[in-house]
Amino acid sequence: MLFFFRLMGRLPLPPLHALGWLLGWLIWLLSPTYRQRWRDHTAQAGLAGRVRWASVGAAGQQMAELPRIWFGAPVPLRWDGAQHIEAALRQGQGLLFLTPHLGCFELTAQAYAQRFGVQPEGQSGGAVEADAHAPRPITVLYRPPRVAALHPVLQAARERPGMHSVPTDLSGVRQLLKALKQGQTVGLLPDQVPPAGMGVWAPFFGRRAYTMTLAARLAQVPGTQVLLIWGERRRWGRGYVLHVRPWLDVVGAPLAHEPQAAAAQINQAMQAVIGHCPAQYLWGYARYKG
Repeated sequence: MLFFFRLMGRLPLPPLHALGWLLGWLIWLLSPTYRQRWRDHTAQAGLAGRVRWASVGAAGQQMAELPRIWFGAPVPLRWDGAQHIEAALRQGQGLLFLTPHLGCFELTAQAYAQRFGVQPEGQSGGAVEADAHAPRPITVLYRPPRVAALHPVLQAARERPGMHSVPTDLSGVRQLLKALKQGQTVGLLPDQVPPAGMGVWAPFFGRRAYTMTLAARLAQVPGTQVLLIWGERRRWGRGYVLHVRPWLDVVGAPLAHEPQAAAAQINQAMQAVIGHCPAQYLWGYARYKG
């Protein structure tokens, strides 16, 4: 399986995205459960017309591009808002990235690791002042796949210079908290449905959704700055745009301390981010499961 992914990773983006578009429609046609969930969720969010139908093919493109993102040559990308990351890193405090299942979310952590998480070439080691050029690795959660054959694939994809993955259990949460306290960076998908007992019910596009409290808990680590980041897929395989926005610019208010209110604010932030390119959100994801 790992050999197959590495082989697919050699392909250019245009044929991968074309293949993914077909794959998205094939899954939509063959899976009544997925199709109904997609209909319910897009209707709930008020999605209609061309944008709604475009999301079917975009979901397949998100899967087809993974071999290239994980194992292929660097893809064309442009940063929009990198100055917010640089400003946060200069302060030497923890940095929390929040992104929904939107666009190429896998690319966000990898692109950060490549630009900010490793020692720049030509710069000597030793004591380095807290600035935007000091290597600041990123830590992300890693959930082992249900298919055992995919485990070595994901493990190889998410362990690279400047990027560490931790398990989705209490030990992983402790490592995320430790990373933020040490002034490092953490990446999280807050629209991931949490296990029972680790979330609260909060509105998401006007419907109650079981929402994790971990994102708010991490954001409240003293000194932590919260940035919203998403990787928008450009048309015809032309690459990606990585957008970065400060929390206050999107939500307009500090994160609440009460878990229920904080979860509602985080869902509000995710809705705002999704609104920038709604055709690239995974509307077939079981966001509202109990």
